[in-house]
Amino acid sequence: MFLRAKKRFKDGKEHRYWSIVENRRVADGRVVQRQVLYLGEINDSQKAAWCRTIDVLDEDESAAAQVALFPEDRRAPPLDCDVVQVRLSGLKLRRPRQWGSCWLACQLWDQLQLDRFWQPRLPPSRKGTRWLHVLKTLACYRLIDPGSEWRLHRHWYDHSAMGDLLGEDFSVAHSHTLYRCLDKLLVHKEALFSFLQERWRSLFDAHFDVLLYDLTSTYFESDPPGRGKRRYGYSRDKRSDCVQVVIALIVTPDGFPLVYEVLPGNTSDKTTLEDFLAKIQAQYGKADRVWVMDRGIPTEESLASMRTAQVPVHYLVGTPKGRLSKLEKAFLTKPWSQVRESVDVKLLEQEGEIYILARSHGRMHKERGMRRRRLKRLWKRLRELQRQKLTRDQLLIKLGAAKREAGRAYALVDIRLPDVDEPVNARTFTFAVNRKKLRQARRREGRYLLRSNLSAEDPAKLWTYYIQLTEIEQAFKELKSDLAIRPIYHQRDDRIEAHIFVAFLAYCLQVTLKQRLRALAPGLTPRAALEKFSSLQMVDVHLPTTDGRTLILSRYTEPEKDQQLLLQQLRLQLPEQPPPRITSADSAHSA
Repeated sequence: MFLRAKKRFKDGKEHRYWSIVENRRVADGRVVQRQVLYLGEINDSQKAAWCRTIDVLDEDESAAAQVALFPEDRRAPPLDCDVVQVRLSGLKLRRPRQWGSCWLACQLWDQLQLDRFWQPRLPPSRKGTRWLHVLKTLACYRLIDPGSEWRLHRHWYDHSAMGDLLGEDFSVAHSHTLYRCLDKLLVHKEALFSFLQERWRSLFDAHFDVLLYDLTSTYFESDPPGRGKRRYGYSRDKRSDCVQVVIALIVTPDGFPLVYEVLPGNTSDKTTLEDFLAKIQAQYGKADRVWVMDRGIPTEESLASMRTAQVPVHYLVGTPKGRLSKLEKAFLTKPWSQVRESVDVKLLEQEGEIYILARSHGRMHKERGMRRRRLKRLWKRLRELQRQKLTRDQLLIKLGAAKREAGRAYALVDIRLPDVDEPVNARTFTFAVNRKKLRQARRREGRYLLRSNLSAEDPAKLWTYYIQLTEIEQAFKELKSDLAIRPIYHQRDDRIEAHIFVAFLAYCLQVTLKQRLRALAPGLTPRAALEKFSSLQMVDVHLPTTDGRTLILSRYTEPEKDQQLLLQQLRLQLPEQPPPRITSADSAHSA
């Protein structure tokens, strides 16, 4: 990178506009120049009427003043303001830091008007700590480059422009300040849920007549405790060796989060539904809502209570395939009706409920391909075991591993094992495909059974409701991958819940960005947009003056064409560059 001046003559005056540019080699071998930072004009005129002044913060005097800048090779005319001559040959670039995605995250925070919610709830401390800025830093960090609070304190804050955007120094990123902020959040959780519901409705015209409910788990890299919510349980993360907590979440079909709750790690899915029904009704009132859930959540008793309640609660749930076996004969006489291209349904009314048998050709081809691949691998493995010289016990161990890898395909093969006193060979260890089970599996591939008490609804609409469960699965995926909610390193239950609370706040920012992109820049994911903006850096341009001081220009880099296009699509406008500062040479060096 180097300093470049462009000259322009206007009204008899020579203007020089200074920029920092870099050379780039393009595909055809040419070298082109890209403007990285625009520094503006430095006065060249000898006439006072033509001199331009700027507002500069004098950090030594802690006061703003108007000064006129001149290069050292030009003599300044007499002026009514201070004159500063800079040595352009001594220009230095210091402290590059990430600016673009931090700025975008703050814009999303402002769109949700979270300052309005948090300002009365997180007032500054008597020592001047602005807890609102600490929380904003935690949430933006979780959205942009998630990690532990210790990493935020030791690395991320210094390499980001959050301090510049918030007007804060490093004190907001002290580790004890971050942890103390976490301790102040949970009492406002219920109020935040109600506030966010109004913001979703105001910003995106969100509706809450259909609610998607599901649970997931997240694990800990810590020793198991003797008490608290960290417990061993069924791990969706395949980490049964770790203690965990369970997170129950309710979102709308558009992905807007409404309520979440942190439960002990050994909580059974079937025990959570009634409490959540009561929670939603207590906070948002009784209304005509449809609850969409997966098959493992409701019990027969809870579904019966939803049907017989004073104000019936509508539901649409998946159904285990064992029930499909019981209803298969009843469905045979029912006709198929198409609800979507390549998707057909059959309806069966029974005991106040409606059962929907769906047949998806796309899902059928996917399940059939998965079953064929697993069966082929299992068959190959069984042939290998048949040729190996093994004892019966060794064979059983290897068969257990093959069964775990094959999954449901293992049940399609009939295997004869040698007796205890028999050797393992091709005569005593045989296997064959069970044709009856294979035909039954082929017949059920691509089919799934739903049940609901919305008998008057269009079957196409019911099927659409259920397919929208992918939104809550996507929410869990983004919480675990994009926002890195796992693993959790906190030890206390309140800190554990506060960690998840900050991740929930970051997810709300991400959902806001996703909805903006869906409407204005479809095809671009929130993570891709954040990464695109992350190349906008902020640097401090240090210009030494002839009187021994240093002029500091904090500047964010110029956006490239694709970034300018994205800004235009999202209807965002970059702010003005920060005002210059002037300070003594020793202070500038320490900065």
